Amino acid sequence: MTKRSWITPSWLILLLDLACSIVGMSLAFLLRLNFNLEDFNLYPIQDIVTVVVSVNLLLSLIFRTYTGIVRYTSMADISRISYLGLLSAAIYYYVGITAQHYHAASMFPLSVIVINFFINTFVLLSYRLFVKWAFRYYGRYGSINKTKAVIYSAGHSGLTVRKVISEDVSGNIRIVGFLDDKLTRSGKRLEGLPIYDISKTSLEKLVRIDKIELVILAEESMEPHILNDLVDNCITLNIKVQKVLPVNKWISTGWSPSKLQDIKIEDLLDRSVININNNEQVSRETKDKAILVTGAAGSIGSELVRQLVKSAPSVIVLCDKAESPLHELELEMGDMAGGVKVVSFISNICDRVRMQQLFEVYEPAIVYHAAAYKHVPMMEKNPSIAVLNNVLGTKILAELSVEYGVEKFVMVSTDKAVNPTNVMGASKRIAEIFTQSYSNHVNKQYKKTGPVYGIPPTRFITTRFGNVLGSNGSVIPRFKKQIEKGGPLTVTHPDITRYFMTIPEACQLVLEAGAMGQGGEIFVFDMGQPVKIAELAKKMIRMSGREPGKDIHVVYTGLRPGEKLYEELLNNAENTMSTYHEKIMIAKVREYDFVEVNDGIDQLILSAHQHYLTPTVAMMKQLVPEFISKNSAYEQLDKDKIKL
Repeated sequence: MTKRSWITPSWLILLLDLACSIVGMSLAFLLRLNFNLEDFNLYPIQDIVTVVVSVNLLLSLIFRTYTGIVRYTSMADISRISYLGLLSAAIYYYVGITAQHYHAASMFPLSVIVINFFINTFVLLSYRLFVKWAFRYYGRYGSINKTKAVIYSAGHSGLTVRKVISEDVSGNIRIVGFLDDKLTRSGKRLEGLPIYDISKTSLEKLVRIDKIELVILAEESMEPHILNDLVDNCITLNIKVQKVLPVNKWISTGWSPSKLQDIKIEDLLDRSVININNNEQVSRETKDKAILVTGAAGSIGSELVRQLVKSAPSVIVLCDKAESPLHELELEMGDMAGGVKVVSFISNICDRVRMQQLFEVYEPAIVYHAAAYKHVPMMEKNPSIAVLNNVLGTKILAELSVEYGVEKFVMVSTDKAVNPTNVMGASKRIAEIFTQSYSNHVNKQYKKTGPVYGIPPTRFITTRFGNVLGSNGSVIPRFKKQIEKGGPLTVTHPDITRYFMTIPEACQLVLEAGAMGQGGEIFVFDMGQPVKIAELAKKMIRMSGREPGKDIHVVYTGLRPGEKLYEELLNNAENTMSTYHEKIMIAKVREYDFVEVNDGIDQLILSAHQHYLTPTVAMMKQLVPEFISKNSAYEQLDKDKIKL
């Protein structure tokens, strides 16, 4: 059962305010008359009390001074009480003059009115501020069992978090200070609390003297190196680090301890978040149009759907062959899609007849092609399946898109397609080659014959990025499960590195590419510095409160077949062109003859249909000469240069 804090009824506050007004006026008269009660009796006391009560009751109802929660008295409340005092003084003065005109005696002398203004305002504010102080004192010192914490950020966000935590009487956190990386703030005080720098020395002092156990991050975004240093120091000193959810996620529901979340390893990766703000163009491209998302039940596909719904398309077709995840996404969209029609379409993209039915019924204007097999070791063992899904599936979708007049076809690719060392990467590179050469072929036909049925040709766009954080089967979820089991954490090689980006970022790239692409481009991101997987594993162990090599070990298992030490976004023969976004570039890649590529891919697909392993991989190497296997099962093909 949740605790409910007592809030004084408004009528009781109103009665208390009226009583204060009577006391204030009485004191004003007594001071004016030097506490001579005989002189006091010369005034019409009953009439004065009636006027005072009536005036203050009327003004209290107008200014609603009694409706505020006393313990949260603010400058707005102080202003209302001050206005009430000034206006009541003016009314007393008018009543006094009027009374003097009719009775030849002043009911409210001017000196009494002035004295009453100061006394009444002081009394009304004093009891409110006393109650506020009492609640704050109780909240700060009332429980010795409260967790002592400091807030990172001595700015507006830090003050906001400190205020809501301090006012949460039922909470178990006591704020004892602030941390800030700005040296100009260090050593000063904010609302009575000291501000410290974020050095390890300051943290050690806080632990030793104030016994702090928690650091609360009030900033929504921090420089990665500052955050990493702070978290590393806190881990060393056994201080817990939590972050506050963005204010817009809890301001309407109010504060609760659940608004604090533990720092995740994703927050600590040394990379800057890529912000894409051209949402208006994306909305214009997709609003009121039929959208098809393949692989909709996957990590990338489902996030694409979530972001596309906000642009209000006429219909979104969710295409996937995974029944249960697709059903879950359909239920989720039922809650957030609003008036957007969402259709679940179970199909294998390699089934041309079924996909043709989709295009005939729903007539998509834009296709986001995220369906693909992506796990390197699995595709090394099943190269024919990689070709059928990643190459044939893309080919079918591309051809149907042209046939049914799709405006744009946006394909999700991978950095593993660059200088591929594995079947998965090579299959994605072949899909890239097909869509680009097909795009050129379609454009040449358009220039020769003009639009078919008045429809301009489909524009094919490719996006290329690295690993996404938290996707199905990615390294971080696997490490978390291994830590839960007590280890060890398995890393293939001490020097293996990878680029990382968040799923929302990856999907923003896909949408942005779809909006800015004119056809034939391969978009790549400046993804910052790659991350060493071994260091990632050790940091996750430390964040769990254990020591790498002592409590949980990191074990190196050796590179898997087809696996690279380093991923690339461009091969040695490629250059880039800039776009209007400094983090987005267009790769200038070699152009291929469509007829030659199409014939080669048809032969490759025929071999894959027969599920031949070595001949299929050999044909992939012919189509992608830079494909050099890191798999002993296929390395001989590079030496023999097999021609089929």
